Amino acid sequence: MIVKTDKDREGMRAASKVVKAALDAAAAFIRPGVTTLDIDAVVEEAIRKAGGTPSSKGFHGYPNASCISVNDVVVHGIPSLQTVKSGDIVSVDITVLLNGYQGDAARTFAVGDVAEADLRLIKAAEAAFYAGMEYVKAGNRVGDVSSAIQLYSEINGYGVVRALTGHGIGHNMHEPPEVPNFGKKHAGPVLQNGLCIAVEPMITRGDWRVQVARDGWTTRTVDGSNAAHYENTVIVGSDGPEILTL
Repeated sequence: MIVKTDKDREGMRAASKVVKAALDAAAAFIRPGVTTLDIDAVVEEAIRKAGGTPSSKGFHGYPNASCISVNDVVVHGIPSLQTVKSGDIVSVDITVLLNGYQGDAARTFAVGDVAEADLRLIKAAEAAFYAGMEYVKAGNRVGDVSSAIQLYSEINGYGVVRALTGHGIGHNMHEPPEVPNFGKKHAGPVLQNGLCIAVEPMITRGDWRVQVARDGWTTRTVDGSNAAHYENTVIVGSDGPEILTL
């Protein structure tokens, strides 16, 4: 784990502001009839206008500035000519590099007339994140955060994806420790004051199992159930979390 200095934290705050601006731009743009590639273009324009670089573009060959995942795609959907329709739910995951520091966040948006069950799913992903935040405090363990996310999600009837996790973040997009959305209380690494992590519940309306498409990125639920993703970059403090991407 890499504990951040005061200078590092300022850098993380600045990068995270760009992430938020890009998510806000996506939220204002998404509507029936646009393509996921259109959304990606809006995201990239917002990032570059703010002086940032989209970290995902070129990362292990990934082609775009954001991951855009529709309905049963949990994460890593590649923007394309797919048209967004009324009733879809669309997750946008953005990572930004600014002056050597990373920020990372994701939101799931409802498009047009969305089923009530999917609206509840979107809200539950956000609520699961905040259930985890109750335990983001120096001296607690990663497992305390993970178990809180899992407990909230499963009590409310949702599947918790196991194959993908949150992570540390700083100069690099992914740093130690992994932050799963499932686990046992009092287990895992101790959260240290100044540690920066990306916490990101990924939950489904059905089974938690996922499969990766032939493109090597697009990750869908095995049973075809819809999924929601909610993520923020967070600094661990002695009195609790500082959420940077709000």
